[in-house]
Amino acid sequence: MDYTRNAGLTGVSFIKGRLEHMFLGQYRHTIDNKGRLTIPARYRELLVEGAYVIQGFDQNLMVLTPSAFDSVSRRVSQMSMTDPTARQLKRLLFSTGDKVEVDRSGRILIQQFLREVAGLDSEAIVVGVGDYFEIWAPEVWEQQATLIKDVDANAQRFVAFDLFAG
Repeated sequence: MDYTRNAGLTGVSFIKGRLEHMFLGQYRHTIDNKGRLTIPARYRELLVEGAYVIQGFDQNLMVLTPSAFDSVSRRVSQMSMTDPTARQLKRLLFSTGDKVEVDRSGRILIQQFLREVAGLDSEAIVVGVGDYFEIWAPEVWEQQATLIKDVDANAQRFVAFDLFAG
């Protein structure tokens, strides 16, 4: 997301403005028989211009705002087509991408091929990841949740990234 539009905000106001424009939290929602998923109410205002749903990296789906998708697609498009890894990444991004709109009931339609990729059936876990959010099958999310609850592994993650340094 581009937070430079908040140029008039400083200090706490800027941080508060940035946090208000992030996808945070976890939500359990149903998927109807047509493949429509209700988006959490607090996410909807961030999706007024629609969104892009793509295959994620961990048997999940990623939902990006148009500006986030544009940023990622520009970076991927700049990669050399002679690089086999770049070609695979382009295929992953563009062949699984689907532009969606939030309907009046706050739902998006997830195409069948994307539901199959993520193993989605009648329920989904929607997980905020800052600039985007992910959609998981509940049983697959439980495996991820176990990993991110690992206290020892988290201690190593925090040390490696030095997140709380000044």
